[in-house]
Amino acid sequence: MAEQRRLTGYRRENGTVGIRNHTVILPVDDLSNAAAEAVAKVVPGTLALPHAYGRLQFGPDLDLTFRTLIGTGANPNVASVVVIGIEPNWTDRVVEGIAKSGKKVAGFSIERNGDLRTIERAARVAARHLQDDSERQREPVERHEVMLSIKCGESDTTSGLGSCPTTAEAVDRWVDAGGTVLFGETSELTGGEHLIAQRCVNDTVRQRFQRMYDDYIEMIERTGANLLGSQPTQGNIRGGLTTIEEKAMGNIAKTGTKPVIAALEAAEAPSSGPGLYFMDTSSAAAECVTLMAAAGAAIHLFPTGQGNVIGNPIEPVVKLTANPMTAETMSEHMDLDCSGLLRRDYDLTAAGDLLMDVIDRTVNGRLTCAEVLGHREFVLTRLYQSA
Repeated sequence: MAEQRRLTGYRRENGTVGIRNHTVILPVDDLSNAAAEAVAKVVPGTLALPHAYGRLQFGPDLDLTFRTLIGTGANPNVASVVVIGIEPNWTDRVVEGIAKSGKKVAGFSIERNGDLRTIERAARVAARHLQDDSERQREPVERHEVMLSIKCGESDTTSGLGSCPTTAEAVDRWVDAGGTVLFGETSELTGGEHLIAQRCVNDTVRQRFQRMYDDYIEMIERTGANLLGSQPTQGNIRGGLTTIEEKAMGNIAKTGTKPVIAALEAAEAPSSGPGLYFMDTSSAAAECVTLMAAAGAAIHLFPTGQGNVIGNPIEPVVKLTANPMTAETMSEHMDLDCSGLLRRDYDLTAAGDLLMDVIDRTVNGRLTCAEVLGHREFVLTRLYQSA
């Protein structure tokens, strides 16, 4: 097994460890995107996170939006936050939630101030935050202190045979080191959900997982829609996957062999100690990674077959493929070509070593392909229509 590099990261006020050091401008709602993006232009080096929602939501749907926004601001890859919202009450709610992490956060509401005054006030604070954040130093950290998340996308026959098993190698090693790993994609467990249920540590976790899975499938079936073309996707079909069950086997292959210690709601932070967690998420790439970042994940592994270009503004996304055509034609998107595994140039342990080396370099600051190309997909998950 490859020797582990010395790892460094940013230790935050609440003890969590990040691998990036972002100063974030966070809009509470779609009406505040323009002001947030204007602040980021006035103060280069800050990161605005525009999104499409945050108005007239209610119930669990609103709770999920707040959980996602607060979790994003509290993510260990974020050093400080400036929150901008149209209304003061919801702005304050996001600010107070982020403040519980101990990091610096300030909030500004546009009502009774207007964009121009809000932009000026927020930009002055953002400038101070950015200067202070620039002085933060990396320090030695252990692997188990960095939370990992996983999701696959544009899968094909090489995914279940190559890139997903390679990811499983990293997952098992991460958990063995005392770390925490998140996986999800609820609908893409179909046909293999019993395999995840069997790995749940006790009846309580098993029943919670099964309820989440059953509710998700019931929601899909209630529409009466034929999911062929969405699940599996057109890319999956082109890559040789003919059923959701075939897709599920590859999805499950990347989760490794460790017990599932808890089942989380979307964007819910783990609280049962280190280990492997299931999170009830959409299978849409940008939504899923956004939710996992909101739960505190600092680095994401994304095995792909046909090729996916996904990134995230907060959580670096490491993409790997075992498809030689994808590795060649989409090389600027792939952080690791593990097609040698299918050619039998090396075994699965060696493939895992290659991936762990890429992970360690990313933890230490090397930019992923998605970061270099500017892929910053930040997408909130909606449960139902607005009021």
